[in-house]
Amino acid sequence: MAKLELSGIRKSFGPVEVLKGIDLTVEDGEFVAFVGPSGCGKSTLLRLICGLDEITAGQMAIDGELVNDVPPAKRGIAMVFQSYALYPHMSVAQNMGYALRLAGTPKDEIKSRVTEAARVLRLDPYLERKPRQLSGGQRQRVAIGRAIVRAPRIFLFDEPLSNLDAALRVDMRIEIARMKDDLGTTMIYVTHDQIEAMTLADRIVVLNAGKVEQIGSPLELYNKPVNRFVAGFIGSPRMNFLALKGRSADKAGIVAGGEVRLPAGLTEEPAEIGIRPEHLLLTRRGAPDSLAGKVTMTEHLGSDTYAYVALEGSSDMLVVRLAGENAVARNEPIGVHVDPKMIHVFAASGASLASAQPAALEAA
Repeated sequence: MAKLELSGIRKSFGPVEVLKGIDLTVEDGEFVAFVGPSGCGKSTLLRLICGLDEITAGQMAIDGELVNDVPPAKRGIAMVFQSYALYPHMSVAQNMGYALRLAGTPKDEIKSRVTEAARVLRLDPYLERKPRQLSGGQRQRVAIGRAIVRAPRIFLFDEPLSNLDAALRVDMRIEIARMKDDLGTTMIYVTHDQIEAMTLADRIVVLNAGKVEQIGSPLELYNKPVNRFVAGFIGSPRMNFLALKGRSADKAGIVAGGEVRLPAGLTEEPAEIGIRPEHLLLTRRGAPDSLAGKVTMTEHLGSDTYAYVALEGSSDMLVVRLAGENAVARNEPIGVHVDPKMIHVFAASGASLASAQPAALEAA
């Protein structure tokens, strides 16, 4: 296990600066996920940590040792890529132990490490099979096992599940979560899948345009985003946003479809509010703390129903998440209840002025 420290990390490709000063500490044994839109620098940062690309500026240290100029093979890091990259003519055991064989590791030790990695990943019955005889999930486990046998100080994962179908991704998330608990090794995981990040990571790093927007636990980012970008990026379906058109006489915020009560003590003039789909309810038109609109479409997912509500006098659309199966009449006037405690408020700069305060957070 190892502690990783990044200080002022920058990376440029010619005149294009891809990473613009990354400061991050990953504690010994911690699981950290990098998330962000395509092109934000997630994979580039991972390649810098591994040593596959050179750092333009800044310092990187592992357990207090500066590693900027240390070659990849000597950093004690193993990387699992999106592609399995298994040798088709080798068995599972041979694929997993190949790097050790190249390093001159004794045969008995190779066998012992491969056997232990196979146990952790539940690959024991498949050690003599060739990759073509395995499912996609099993091949990815072999790729992970190939990294485990090297006993690295840090594991790096670059979107390892993106090639799998939905059911296999769920299975592999469970496997990785179990592996994290069994091994206790420092892990850094790049993903586009918010569910992977939210369920696996101890902390999430949200990147945007080469900069860190926020670092925190999954629930901290979900409930207390520092700005509009994080609020809109974390969560599926994404947060609803409504522009404030002004204030009424009683200081309520005027938005499409009606008014919303705002928290007291805002430090700046609010420009926009946000509210998550699960914090909205459909109600009768004209009910207190509700916005006027009509349902234009519904999505029935079995466990949830998503209602898309067009607000009165605007093209703005709200997504309302309803538990279970709900028969919602389309194109009829309806109200959308907005709980004042559950809204987020943002300044024109995008900075968060107030976050939702559900009862669980208030109690904490």
